[in-house]
Amino acid sequence: MSTPRIPDPGLLMISVLSADWGVFWPLVSVELEGRFGPFEASEEFAFTETEYYDAELGAPITRRLLAFEELRPLDELADVKLWTNSVEQRFASEGRRLFNLDPGFITQQSLVLATGKNFSHRVYLKDGIWADLTLMWQRKHWVDFPWTFPDYAGEAMKTRLTKLRLSYKNKLSKPQK
Repeated sequence: MSTPRIPDPGLLMISVLSADWGVFWPLVSVELEGRFGPFEASEEFAFTETEYYDAELGAPITRRLLAFEELRPLDELADVKLWTNSVEQRFASEGRRLFNLDPGFITQQSLVLATGKNFSHRVYLKDGIWADLTLMWQRKHWVDFPWTFPDYAGEAMKTRLTKLRLSYKNKLSKPQK
């Protein structure tokens, strides 16, 4: 018999994609901080692995990774995704989103992203939200899967995520507020 155990909290990470940061970022960054607390944002970097979002968001698209200071319970993932979806909709203009917010949790074992789209490898959470096991940490590096999105499978992204994972490990070793 397995004994249920509450896992360590995760590092909430949100990937933000946009082609027009000046229009929304000052307001949305304040909303994100108000909801999830202080965060560190990466520099903007190119999002070139797909043109999937170009028609809606415009081009060229750049990305920022946000890592929130406070570690959070993993079972909040669906609620975080539902909230980020509502923010995207509130800021939409003429049926077009200005940005895409993709939340996920980094743990010592993996990166799990939230999505509203079902697929064979995804696990249903609640309220139309699934968990996508995107990357696995194994033998001191990230391992991708056949379904991992190309932008997450690239070494540049894995390098950034490794830094976030190290920050997460350091936070785990310190008492939480």
